Amino acid sequence: MSSPPVPVVFEPLYKPKPWGGRRLAALLGKRLPAGVPIGESWELADLPGNEARVRDGPLAGTTLGELVHIWGRDLLGDVQLDDGRFPLLIKFLDADQDLSVQVHPQAGPGVKREAWYVVHAEPGAKLYVGLRDGVGPDDMQRVVNTPRIVDVLQAWDAAAGQCYYLPSGTLHALGAGIVVAEVQTPSDTTYRVYDWDRAGLDGRPRELHVEQGLRNIRYGVTPALIAQPPTRMDAPLGEVTRLVTCTRFIVDHVRVRASLPCDLPRGTLRVWIILRGRGRLVGDAHACTFDRGDVMLIPAGCAPTRQELAGGCEWLEVIVPQQA
Repeated sequence: MSSPPVPVVFEPLYKPKPWGGRRLAALLGKRLPAGVPIGESWELADLPGNEARVRDGPLAGTTLGELVHIWGRDLLGDVQLDDGRFPLLIKFLDADQDLSVQVHPQAGPGVKREAWYVVHAEPGAKLYVGLRDGVGPDDMQRVVNTPRIVDVLQAWDAAAGQCYYLPSGTLHALGAGIVVAEVQTPSDTTYRVYDWDRAGLDGRPRELHVEQGLRNIRYGVTPALIAQPPTRMDAPLGEVTRLVTCTRFIVDHVRVRASLPCDLPRGTLRVWIILRGRGRLVGDAHACTFDRGDVMLIPAGCAPTRQELAGGCEWLEVIVPQQA
């Protein structure tokens, strides 16, 4: 199959979770399957058994991995693959209950850096990222897999519009009442060290990974690294604020007031996570519409394209920095 690189939106992969809810429908327009709590909506994924497929248009049904093969450098530009796969995994998470206290591997297979952008937070909701100052391995041994683990976690008051960076090895838990957009490197390796004594959807306790988790906790992750100071950037049609910068991705918040059509910049792989508004990206032989809750992949070598917005729009733009 041959096709020029154009913007595409993928069909979400919905994940039932015991801590999930139904807010992705109301907040982001997701068409959730009935009768189950949905905790995660995987929007851009290229993992074994979890491959996102193009939603509509001539490429409908094509997986993200197939697009990597078809378009190659025209899709990626100077971006490198991650173990042969697309270098980002994008999700929405709906925490109706507290998520497990968990950590991802610090090194080797499964390393996962991630960022949470708070889309919605109920009054009083908290998230937990990192350890309190002075907490060490002996403290963790005493509290792991007990309710007292909350006492060693750094708690953050959640509010819409906040963004947090979680380096691999950072102990964390998303608190009840929060919906986030999650940007991460492509890994699904998670070590749960406490799960609130909760049963899974099958009625049985979920598996814990205490020893692996303790071995992978990173100590000394500072609040300044977790909550990076936002930086305003020049933008002719609106406001751009840089929220997170790390070696594997950069996350900007874009708010566009003007609805005048304009040419889309080329040369850089971009992912748009649409938070508000609707519009389309259109060229001579292609058009891709988007609405709130959509995640759009824009190839580096995209055919000439204009963005046409229906009034004000707001999105997260994710790019992968060039590796040294």
